[in-house]
Order: sequence, then structure tokens, then C-alpha cells
Amino acid sequence: MVASHSEPGSFRDRTSRVFYQDGAVLRGLDAHAAQEWEALKTKPFFRQCMAEGKIVHTEQLEPLSSSPYARRDDEQWIAILKHQTIPFISYPYEWPFSLLQDAALLTLELQAVALRADMTLKDATPFNVQWSGSQPVFIDIPSFERLRPGEPWVGYRQFCQLFLYPLFLQAYKNLPFQPWLRGSLEGIEPAQCAQLMSLRDMLRPGVLSHVVLQAKAEASYARTERNLKQDLRQAGFHKALIQANVSRLQKQVAKLSWRQTRSTWSGYTDALPYTDSEIAQKAGFVRRVTHSQRWNLVWDLGCNTGTFSRIAAENAEYVLAMDIDALVIERLYCALKTEQSRNILPLISNVADPAPNLGWRGLERKALAERGRPDLTLCLALLHHVVISAHIPLGEFISWLASLGTALVIEFVTRDDPMVQTLLRHKADHYADYDLAYFERCLADAFEIDKQETLESGTRVLYYARSRRQA
Repeated sequence: MVASHSEPGSFRDRTSRVFYQDGAVLRGLDAHAAQEWEALKTKPFFRQCMAEGKIVHTEQLEPLSSSPYARRDDEQWIAILKHQTIPFISYPYEWPFSLLQDAALLTLELQAVALRADMTLKDATPFNVQWSGSQPVFIDIPSFERLRPGEPWVGYRQFCQLFLYPLFLQAYKNLPFQPWLRGSLEGIEPAQCAQLMSLRDMLRPGVLSHVVLQAKAEASYARTERNLKQDLRQAGFHKALIQANVSRLQKQVAKLSWRQTRSTWSGYTDALPYTDSEIAQKAGFVRRVTHSQRWNLVWDLGCNTGTFSRIAAENAEYVLAMDIDALVIERLYCALKTEQSRNILPLISNVADPAPNLGWRGLERKALAERGRPDLTLCLALLHHVVISAHIPLGEFISWLASLGTALVIEFVTRDDPMVQTLLRHKADHYADYDLAYFERCLADAFEIDKQETLESGTRVLYYARSRRQA
């Protein structure tokens, strides 16, 4: 594992706190959380799920009295846990459909096995699921609590708002959920989701029961002073009803699918003006660079099908494969899942509009570069789109890459190339900075250029440049 994970939302958990010491990921537990941990750690399902990689490996540090972590920021902890590190923290507004779906299914699976052991998940948010490549991993140990007789699943509403409704939105309406989750860290409210559903949608599995009726129930209870938990206990509510609901949710979520077949960049590889020999030449250049040393974290910006992400993964601890196109990333994730890849994470990311710091004081959900900076970045067949399509000044983009302190493999596509000519065809040419000589000056000012190679077409040039911090 290559990076420590930060606990999303830990500021709002009053019973535990994640912190770091000497590269270790630690969690302090107060008296209540420590009691729940004592109950959890003896359960066979917990140990089994840890062994299978479904729950982050966790151990208690002993003895607490001699631990340097016993006090943190004037908080006295009853117990300290140590978690295995996660390669890279990602957020659900960066995930494609199937990735969110698999995180939902893991959450439901853990709730189902916990219920059989008379425990429950008090939280059911995708921010508590992270990834080791294509393997989902549940990281929020204090979410497990003993089940109180007569009480409902308190995480159900959160599951709907952050898992189920976003999946409904894309599966049933073909609307991307990522902007909703980026715009609201609490997800989609039941009343909001109900307004988005048509009469025809009421016949779709789960919409009536999990959206419409829940919205009506919430509106009804908002107008009274009645206690929902007390009403349920008096009505004889019991664990079997939660189990039945979780079982239905598992079946419904598993059957959901996103049927999008085309997007802006989903056919990009087939349309590229590369010859087979140029593809091999480009792959060879990338392979020579990536095999020149062992890399810790590689970013592949504009990864498309992930061809070069896979090459980088041959000699890297971890690779982030990023693209603006959700369908491209959806297909890549499904392929990597089939391959059982453990060191490539595909994410939806727009380099011209990256996700900012979000949440309380901008600390709960961090911007991409704050979660782990790359020591190598691949920027292939991307620069002309950044400058001409996204209107980012060329010098600004190179300056941003340099600020990452990364080594760089970058491709410059000249104005004579058919792709650049297509991009400029219906535009007023205000892109004087998109010039090979100017690009090379900017690159040389910010990096040490180590290698360059022109593809057979003569319109595409590859560069390997080292950060001056690394030189």
C-alpha cells in the first residue's frame, strides 16, 4: 500500500477520530466506541471479512497506557486501533456507475452478515468504502454497533440518499449522479428523488417503496412530534424486518444497470489517426520510461481505454486512470474487475474542473492532489483538448503539472495533425500559444527534458521530462 488513508467525515464522528503518526493510520475510540469494538472484534464474520479484504485490516494497539497515541488534541481515548493503509482515497462523485453499485452491494453484504451476529451498520455511506484497485474495502470500523432490540436500521436513509437514489437516477433516468453527490455531500433527499420520478417510473423496482413512500413518511413525521423509534418498538418491530429489507435491496441493486452505449470519447481509440506501428512506438516509449525505475503513484490523465495505465502498472505501486468521460471509465472499471486488477483505480475526473476541497472547512473531502501527488504523470493525446477545447492556457497547464513535483510523459500534437485541425475547424483561432516551439520552451522552463521521440506521422511528439525537484 502506498498512501495513508484519511477517514472521510471523521470530524462529525463524536465517538472516534482518525489521525496519523509516523505513517500509520490510527483511530482513537471513546468509551462508547470501545465497547462496540470489543463486541465486534470477537465476531467470526468480522474476522472473515477482514481476511477476504472486504473490511480494512484492523488491530488494537496494546497496551494503551504506554502508547504515545493515548492523547490527541486534548481527547482521551479508551482504545487505539491501527488500520491498514489504503492506496488512494477516492470519492463517490469520482466513481462510475458500476463502482458505486459494487460499493453498495458490499455495504449491504456487510449489513446482512452483521445482522446475523446481532450487529448493524449505523452508517451506510459510500464515503466509508474505498478501493484496492477493483476491490472494494469497507474502512469505517466504528460504523458497526450492536443491534438494539426494536430499533430500525438507522443507516437505511443514508443508504438510500447516497447509494440507491444516485443509482436510480442513472439507471432509470440516464442522468449522471456525480454532479449531485459533488454538490451535496448528504446525497439526494427522498422528496427530491420523488420529484425526479415520472408516473412510469413508479412501476420500476424500488421506486414506490424506497422513494415515494419514504418521502411521504418523512413529510408525515415532520408535521408531528411523534417518536419514530418508539412507535416502531410499540408496533413490534424486529430484526427480521430489517433483514427482509436488506435482502430486497440486494436483489434490486444487483439488477440495476446503466445502458448507455455511446459517449463523446467511447469510440475515440477507433477514430485515432495512429497506424499500428505508431501505436507500438508510443507504447514502447511509455514502457521504457515506466520501467526505468519503480514508481510509487502514477496518474494517467485522459486514460481512455487504459492502455497506458496498464503499461505503467507493470512497474508502479498504484495507478490512477482518469478521464472526463463516465462511460469510458465505466468500461475500464468493468474490464479491470474481470482482470482482478489490484493496482489500477479508474476515476472520473476533469482536469479543467477538478473536484475541490469540500465539507467542513474544506477538510472532509480533499482535492485530488492533496490526497496523494504522483511521482509520474502520463499526459498522452490530451494537451490539445485542454488548450483548445477547455481554453486553458498552455503555459498554465504546464505550470500546474510542474507544481505537482511529478516526472512527466507528455505528447504534443501539432497543428498539422487531423485531430487538432478538427478541433479548430469551427473555432476562431485564438490559440497562438498552441505552438510546438512555445510548448518546448514552457516545458524546458519547468522540467528537465530527458527524452523525446517523434512518431512516424511527424505530427505527434513524445517527451519524457523530470521534475526539477527530482533532477
